[in-house]
Amino acid sequence: MDYSQFLSAVSAARKENLIRLTSRLTEKKPSVIMISGGMPNPNYFPFKTASFTIEDGTTIEIGEALMKRALQYSTTQGIPELLSWLKDLQMSLHNPPTAKYSPDQGQMEICITTGSQDGLSKVFDMLVNPGDNVLLEDPCYSGTLSALKPLGCNIIKVPADKHGIIPEALKEILSRWRPEDAKKQNNNLPKFLYTVPNGSNPAGTSLTADCKKKIYQTKAPTFLSMDVDGRVIRCDTFSKIISAGLRLGFLTGPKPLIDRVILHMQTSTMHTSTFSQILISELLHKWGQKGLLEHADRVMEFYRTQRDAMLAAADKWLKGLAEWYVPTAGIFLWIKIKGISDTYQMIMENALERGVSLVPGQSFSFDSSAPTPYFRASYSFASPDQMDQRDDGKKGRQQGYLKVQSNLLNG
Repeated sequence: MDYSQFLSAVSAARKENLIRLTSRLTEKKPSVIMISGGMPNPNYFPFKTASFTIEDGTTIEIGEALMKRALQYSTTQGIPELLSWLKDLQMSLHNPPTAKYSPDQGQMEICITTGSQDGLSKVFDMLVNPGDNVLLEDPCYSGTLSALKPLGCNIIKVPADKHGIIPEALKEILSRWRPEDAKKQNNNLPKFLYTVPNGSNPAGTSLTADCKKKIYQTKAPTFLSMDVDGRVIRCDTFSKIISAGLRLGFLTGPKPLIDRVILHMQTSTMHTSTFSQILISELLHKWGQKGLLEHADRVMEFYRTQRDAMLAAADKWLKGLAEWYVPTAGIFLWIKIKGISDTYQMIMENALERGVSLVPGQSFSFDSSAPTPYFRASYSFASPDQMDQRDDGKKGRQQGYLKVQSNLLNG
């Protein structure tokens, strides 16, 4: 596949940073005398050692030698031991066909990013020229909209239901272009489709296996595992299961495109925090894949309990006043209020006055000025008692999420 056809003009113009290239080559040969780079002398870093206690009571020890490395510059793509671990994880979970391809064919590649938002932003920068058409599920994560709108692209909404993007709706939208249009210059075919297949934000929807097959037109449980053409870029993050503050995520996709993201990183973040990478790498190697998946199961069970508490409060206070889908993943409940056209004032003024913070639907709308009857409630942080707390109408007091909405709607 000719991946150059997908690059934005900005991305196509990026060149390798020779200082970064020298550092990468030197890392492969530790015996080389390093007088090319601008690395500070680690003997004068004030932090010498660190010890971290994890949930089972055991510890991760970072001694002086490893601490010197953790506080130093590292290669842009990521530290080798973490990249290797993550590649093994993707092979175990998804077994991408592209893992055995040549680089030109779209061989699977990974790079570490400063959280998933950093990865998303750089992927969009790599792909989008002003005027390009892009396909987005509706509603859509607000961070995606914030990253895309300034790039001057034409956003085409793809309708979704309780299972996520509707394959038939996507097919109808794509029928506006003919197969032969792809051979024409300036054909303006959609550049890419953005979707969150599992636990979307804000709707909490997850595509069924059948929907994924229809969208990709093959047989496999995840888009990465069915990527026979080398046209899937997957963005993962540790924010929701290990740490949001460590800011560590990773991109998996065709090497020619991931390499372009790496070039962008050379001129922006330079690399994701070495310390964060070392800490996560030490934890993952201690746990192994089995330990990571067991931890993820415990996290999911907690959020499942939180979701059920939120649904119970919704059934108790909003039945008949609003409607919602049961989230199948994620941490959000996407609620539509009946009988009103817009929730903005109710959420941004009335609810805040009564001590509850929610997010109005405009944050996830393609037109942020258009009215919407939706709002988003998160069940990740508040306790079940807070979700169901009695509303006495006193301003400034912490009130229950959904009881407040009930009182507002009932006057």
